[in-house]
Parts: sequence; C-alpha cells; structure tokens
Amino acid sequence: MRLLLLGGPRFLGRAITDSALERGHQIAFFNRGTTSPELYPEAERLFGDRASDLAALAGREWDAVIDTSGYLPAAVRASAEMLADSGLYCFVSSVSVYSDFTRPIDEESTVAELGDLPDDEVTGESYGALKALCEDHARAVFGSRALVVRPGLIVGPHDPTGRFTYWPHRVARGGEVLAPGAPDRPTQFIDVRDLAEWMLGACERGLGGTFNATHPGVEWGELLDACAREAASDFRPTWVTDEFLVEQEVGEWMELPLWVSALDPAAAYFDRVDVRRALEESLAFRPLTDTIRGTLDLAETTDAAGLAHERETALLAEWHGRG
Repeated sequence: MRLLLLGGPRFLGRAITDSALERGHQIAFFNRGTTSPELYPEAERLFGDRASDLAALAGREWDAVIDTSGYLPAAVRASAEMLADSGLYCFVSSVSVYSDFTRPIDEESTVAELGDLPDDEVTGESYGALKALCEDHARAVFGSRALVVRPGLIVGPHDPTGRFTYWPHRVARGGEVLAPGAPDRPTQFIDVRDLAEWMLGACERGLGGTFNATHPGVEWGELLDACAREAASDFRPTWVTDEFLVEQEVGEWMELPLWVSALDPAAAYFDRVDVRRALEESLAFRPLTDTIRGTLDLAETTDAAGLAHERETALLAEWHGRG
C-alpha cells in the first residue's frame, strides 16, 4: 500500500510509520521538514505548508492518506481536495469533538459548534469544534472513503505531552504517591502503537465511517498497581477525595494528569466513551504493562504536566493533617 502521512514522524506519526514499514508499505511524509529529518531514510519526503503551499501534492495520489496534523477546517478542506483521487482519507480527530459529557457518549452524540469563535485559530475553547468542522470537510470530499478516528488520550513511547507519562515515572520513584479519587474509578487512554496498528489495518481494508478509539476503561488502582509492578516500586498510594483536590485548587488533566473531578456533572461520562463500534472492527489492546514499559523507556516527563514534588508533599501533609 502506498501511504501518505500529512504530518511528521513524531509520536503518532512515528508509530504509524513504524507499523507501516513493518507491514511492507511505502510511506511518504508531507510537512514543513522541521522534525526528525534523520528518521526513516526510506520514506519519500514532500515539503510544504498545508495552510498555504500544497504544490508538492499536485497531481499525486496514494492508496491511503492519514491526516495527523489537521486542526483548521480550511487547511483540511484544501488538502482533501488536492488528494481527492486517493483511495481513503483517514482523519485523526478527537473525543474532544463531543459537546455534552453529562450523558453516555457514542459516535452519534452531539458535537461541539464553533459559534462566534474564529475558525483560523486553535484554542482550548475552540479545539473540539474545529476538529468537528475538519471532520465535515473530510467527509464532504471523500464521502464513504473518509475514515474519521476519534481517539481518547494517546499515550506510550515518545509521548511529548507528559500527561500519562507522569504516572509510570512518579510511581517508579516510590514512596507515598498522591492518587486521585478512588481506586475503582475508570480512566481511558490508548497506546499510540495500538491506535496506529488499528488505523493501518482499517486503511488496508478500505474502512470508512466514524469511530471512537480508546480503551474501554482501566481502573485507577489497576493502573497504579501495574506501574508499581513494572517498575519494581515500593510506592504507597494515598487516595484523596475530589472535594479535597478541588478545594486545594489542583489543576485537572495537566497538574494532576488524567484526573477530572467527579464533582462536575458536565464531565460525568468523560472517561466512559463508548468504543464498541471500533471493537467490532478489530480494535485491540496490548497488555497495560507493555504501555507502561514503553512509557518508562521511551517517554520523558515534562514540567508542563504533573505535580511538582513540593506541591505533592504539601498536599499530602494537608490531607494527613486533617486526620
């Protein structure tokens, strides 16, 4: 299969490329040429800027196109139209397109609308609605040959965000670890390699349609215990309540990665996204310990995600001080 990746070999793009080459496919990259030029010398490299310069794609077609870098509707429309003679257009969207997490979420759930927000600037407020509009443009051009994938949090080797990464590395350091909520609360994420392999299989089969793509759910206690086993850590979890975390103004999702307060009814189904449609199309998951080991070995923590040591220590002292 001849495959075009709109984006570079960074994180998801890297996992897609690894899997594609293992499967014997030919791959080309279209990007600005600023990331990892030494990787994958066997790949064809096409340079341009999808917001203003698609000339390198003119007159070309591929068996499948995977768009990992589409955030602005106009850019997605332009690239889809330029590549309309290709076989399949796989657009990587996000579960953030959904507008209402107070009720169960599946692929038919209502998506966010942009309203008066600008359509040429990505912000935390506009991200989901812009992704939804990008989906619409991919479908408008490719019709039944559009594959729209809505991942949850993508994790694992080479993750640049530090979000999931915080937990394996923090547990590996051992000692008392602040853990949010309760051990039986679910959380959702997907290993980047599982996502890449599933999307490539879907491209090989010519699968169209819209699919949520994340794990059905892992309990927090299961996650932290697996981190401890994989890292041979003597960690001791201290489970603190959402009420305490909110009172202490702990930041959701980034300061305390993966945590979203259960006190907020607007997030009731945030970690309960339905993935049955993708499971029926062969979405599969490697053991949790494989994801943790890949994260420990090939993903680094960042200052942008996770509790600083002093902050965690102070929070634990306050929690224990209350008896």
